[in-house]
Amino acid sequence: MKQDSDLRNNLKSIRTRLGMSQQDLANIANVTRQTISGVESGLYAPSVAITLRLAKALGCQVEDLFWLERDLPEIEAVLAKPVPNGQQLRVSMARVGGQWIAYPLIGKDAFRQDMIPADGEAVAVDGFPGISKLLNPKGESTSLAGRNKVRVRLLDDNLETLHNTVVIAGCAPVISLWARATERWHPQLRVQYNFANSMAALHSLCRGEAHIAGMHLYDPETGEYNTPFVRDVLAGREAVLITLGVWEEGLLLKSGNPMGIRRVSDLVAGGATIVNREIGSGSRMLLEQTLQKEQIPFDAVQGFDNILKSHQDVAQAVVGGVADAAISTASIATAFGLGFIPLHQSRYDLVILKEYLEEAPVQQLLSTLGHRMVHSQFEILGGYDISKIGEVVATV
Repeated sequence: MKQDSDLRNNLKSIRTRLGMSQQDLANIANVTRQTISGVESGLYAPSVAITLRLAKALGCQVEDLFWLERDLPEIEAVLAKPVPNGQQLRVSMARVGGQWIAYPLIGKDAFRQDMIPADGEAVAVDGFPGISKLLNPKGESTSLAGRNKVRVRLLDDNLETLHNTVVIAGCAPVISLWARATERWHPQLRVQYNFANSMAALHSLCRGEAHIAGMHLYDPETGEYNTPFVRDVLAGREAVLITLGVWEEGLLLKSGNPMGIRRVSDLVAGGATIVNREIGSGSRMLLEQTLQKEQIPFDAVQGFDNILKSHQDVAQAVVGGVADAAISTASIATAFGLGFIPLHQSRYDLVILKEYLEEAPVQQLLSTLGHRMVHSQFEILGGYDISKIGEVVATV
């Protein structure tokens, strides 16, 4: 039968995911290989009998294999962020912890450098409850419960891609390098990188919005990286911490260091202006801990309350003359051609709930931490020690 112009199928995607050739499927479904090829290429539509045999052979529903273009799938999902009531949304989608999460592509969240393609569109029809009802005293949302759900109309029929999406929340620019290298090695895998500072990433993991949280926080009381904060936020949930690398953190300075800054105290002595990061970021925590150690009041530093929300933004502020200095990493300094004074070595860990470790997309992503393609991307940046990359450093 000639293919209906509106009929679409997911036959090849499901077949290849199961490791079956066209001939394998043809043998099980008792049809010819040419039939399988014709259906997959859209040359014709199978009969009802063949359709039922194909679904049985693949262990799925007919609706998983065939649909009409005008009837693209709709999915009920939980919005990851509050949005204005009634606003039409472009969203990115992923399945986390057994439920669909819709990430609104609004403002800076709609971009990395290029605009992020949407997986679907939705309208927030119920609105969120008051923000105060969603946040704990520290200003972090603790649960997806009570948030409004939306119906998302997918823009294409590739549910397989959405099922094979791993969501990482974090602030390390190298995460995007890792993601792109991994997608080259595993073309069927998609890595969605949601920018968030260390504490925000950890809370995102706790709320069920991400599979992995990246963080670089140092606890001077215990001398430990990240683990005390994970124990506190996850409150009994089991997780593992896997090292991505150790990076140098310190002062970004204008090229040539015209103000002769050598340490944090020179910021005050020389009347330098800085830009800072938001509460919950590792860079801000390092600055505060260094000032406290040197007994310098926070308000003695010009620009302490001038907040930017990424490593790239603070570097651009120094390049553009908005600030004389900022806290970031050696690799960021190199990328922007800035001077750098090291203050601290910080371990950047990936926090993963144990319940996600057995999921195939997560396993595929983590398996690439030992791949030379990933290592070479990190090594060429400079300022990164990846000798411990991929090691489990803690379990909680």
